[in-house]
Amino acid sequence: MEPSDDFGHPTVPFASTEAQGLGLSRNQLRHKAVEGISYGLYRPAGWDFELRTAARALCAATPGAWISHVTAAQLHELILPPWLSDSHELHLSKPRELPQTRRKGITGHNVMVFTDEIDTKGDLRISTRARTWLEMASLLPLSELVCMGDQLIRIPRLEFDNRLTPYTTLNELRAMVGRHRNLQGIVRARKAIELMRVGADSGPETLLRLAMLDAGLPEPDLQLTLWDRPDSPSADAGFRSRRIAIQYDGAHHLDELQRHSDRRRDKAFEVAGWTVLIFTQADYADGFQNAVRLIKSTLRKAWEDPTITSGFTSSR
Repeated sequence: MEPSDDFGHPTVPFASTEAQGLGLSRNQLRHKAVEGISYGLYRPAGWDFELRTAARALCAATPGAWISHVTAAQLHELILPPWLSDSHELHLSKPRELPQTRRKGITGHNVMVFTDEIDTKGDLRISTRARTWLEMASLLPLSELVCMGDQLIRIPRLEFDNRLTPYTTLNELRAMVGRHRNLQGIVRARKAIELMRVGADSGPETLLRLAMLDAGLPEPDLQLTLWDRPDSPSADAGFRSRRIAIQYDGAHHLDELQRHSDRRRDKAFEVAGWTVLIFTQADYADGFQNAVRLIKSTLRKAWEDPTITSGFTSSR
């Protein structure tokens, strides 16, 4: 996005320190085409809010500060509950020794931070994904914090994620939590780490697993493969010894090609003698209460079936 149009009018928010570089005089800053947001911060009149450009301008107008908390989570595309995912409130952090940010529409934080917890992307300074997760421990319920943590530690797939390594690991998160023992939300962060698991590909998958644990069900294996080969179908979760596969099919599974792939996947498990349980957005909407009841019933039946023994294995 260009900072100004062919007539020299700004097209994105900017700091007063950037005005000269944009070719804007003091008189032009008073023009009706420009609106003052707060001290040293401007935007084009009628500008449609766009998070990244707003965050960049705020950083430019606030030396020593960086984007954090909810705003950082949005820019990192981390899992957030609906009541936060569309928020336009900007969160800005500063080291404790600097004066607190007091701007309209800005939530300021004065915190202790280590240099490896802040990323610099061009002229945008922002909390790392791992640091953002820790900041969100003071704002999110435990289950939502676990969802975000599972997203960070999952093993990515090159064809979907264009990367091979996770954003962070459980050990790295534990180390960060260990050096911020007095941070608000730290107790919840410690609890979340103990509940996080590598293998969940979506927030609903994590919430289903947590609902199972809350109901006293045994913890399932994640990303369960039917065969020991690269082209093996897999289940989001399940119990190998009971031959139970659990799938969460979200909105993208409504695509016809995806549905065809899902049917082949499920059929392979069924032919091998597995019970396949498929849950959808309707189950997510009711907090997986019906799903938990069905899983519990299926486990009970499998336990009573003499043809299924704990010694049954399909190599992973």
